[in-house]
Amino acid sequence: MTSYLIKRILWMIPMLIGISLVSFFIMHLAPGDVTSSEASFNPKASEESRQKLRELYNLDKPVIIQYSLWLKRIVQLDFGNSFASHQRPVLWEQKDKSGNITKGLIQESLPITLMINLLGISIIFSISIFLGTLSAVRQNTWVDRSITLFVFIGFAIPGFWLALLLMYWTGVSNQWLPISGLHSLGYQNLSNFGQFIDLLKHLILPVTISSLSGLAGISLYVRNGMLEILHQDFIITARSKGLKENNVVFVHALKNAILPLITIVGLSIPGLIGGSVIAESIFAIPGMGKLFYDSVLMRDFPVIMGILTIGSFLTLIGNLLADIGYAWADPRVRKGLVK
Repeated sequence: MTSYLIKRILWMIPMLIGISLVSFFIMHLAPGDVTSSEASFNPKASEESRQKLRELYNLDKPVIIQYSLWLKRIVQLDFGNSFASHQRPVLWEQKDKSGNITKGLIQESLPITLMINLLGISIIFSISIFLGTLSAVRQNTWVDRSITLFVFIGFAIPGFWLALLLMYWTGVSNQWLPISGLHSLGYQNLSNFGQFIDLLKHLILPVTISSLSGLAGISLYVRNGMLEILHQDFIITARSKGLKENNVVFVHALKNAILPLITIVGLSIPGLIGGSVIAESIFAIPGMGKLFYDSVLMRDFPVIMGILTIGSFLTLIGNLLADIGYAWADPRVRKGLVK
């Protein structure tokens, strides 16, 4: 098991380099660059000034040279500075010559996105496991049909359309909830409890949209897994021995049915930083999703590559954790890894 983990961790290094290389080249295939977006705000910008900007950002060099310079900085955990006018560092805070500290863009945005997506994932798995199990146990009843209808509606409704609908209904028409940002005006003047309530109100809509996108799929996944397990011989044997139905369902059946969810949990890790692009963009929340969206529009290559690199790393970590989780939960897999 230890040798397997060491091999997987070492294999992640060339994989990460390969992913970053492909991402870097694909990103540069898109027409235009940061000078084009800056020139659009200043129609009088001359070609000479645009060329100076390209030289400043090393955009005049071949792509492979640009990638080599970027990779050299990444090895030192230096993601560079944004191409935007504020020139803020991409990853960590930096101190200038005057001693002023400037926060990194990812450092500032990441906690917000983690908070939204961790809440969303917690809601998704807790509700979907319950709904999937209930639907399987009550197969072909009105409960099963109602949950299945809910699942297919969840698949069919676009997230951005539902977000706009909820914004209008809860925020514009009835004014029950705020529809943008994370804080209200005068947030600093509220008590600690008042700040908590204000933050909670701002999080309801984004977390709801983030949750509904995955709730339908995982509910159906759990239902199908439970239906397969409930017809296995060991479940029939457990019932024939007189075990209570709750023990049969929640101890024996559910434990085996949710094993495939380990893979989904592992693959959900990269979604912690990029799984709320729609919600953050629509609700104007300054998280990683909105940062990535704005960076793509501005052709802000350092920020784009920083987010893609972190997302790729988390994807590889998620796959590794999924394999470890399988080995921990299933002795047959563990024995195969040891061999």
